[in-house]
Amino acid sequence: MTSDVSSVAEGFMKFLKLIDEYLEMSICVALISVIAIVLGLQVFMRYVMQNSLSWSEELARYLFIWLIYIGISYGAKIMRHIKIDASLYLFPKKWRAYIVIIGDFLFLIFCFIVITYSALLVNRQIMLSQTSPAIGMPMWIVYAAPGVGFFLTAIRQIQTIIYRSKKIKENINYDPSEELNI
Repeated sequence: MTSDVSSVAEGFMKFLKLIDEYLEMSICVALISVIAIVLGLQVFMRYVMQNSLSWSEELARYLFIWLIYIGISYGAKIMRHIKIDASLYLFPKKWRAYIVIIGDFLFLIFCFIVITYSALLVNRQIMLSQTSPAIGMPMWIVYAAPGVGFFLTAIRQIQTIIYRSKKIKENINYDPSEELNI
């Protein structure tokens, strides 16, 4: 019985590791592939068949919105989200790791603010039952993109804060500016 539980737990941990490693990248690859296929089909229909599709540009636009917000999470995962790295060099080396963690906490707070307002907006869209003009998709699906993207980003920011905190504990001379590759 305990070996069954441990094998299930081991399998679940492997599954979580796969999600941790490849979730955002897989979603982004799938989204950009669908965008390319839909827009390629639109070009074919318009110029070869002389009959354009009414829904392709709208679908591509909405997929691109999702791509952007999932991409933010991927950028946070690889610790390459937009920040002013040059200002980090203004601080003494001893302070840099703490300054970066403070910045990570501020970004985490921003994530929670976006998640909160996105949830309110999605709720409003659900109540209004608004749909997109060409494909008739419920608009709350489009408006959910920031909330989902920043929820994933918040998870990645928490992972980053834990990672950097461990680095500080392990190495007193930890300097996050050495990770920047600039």
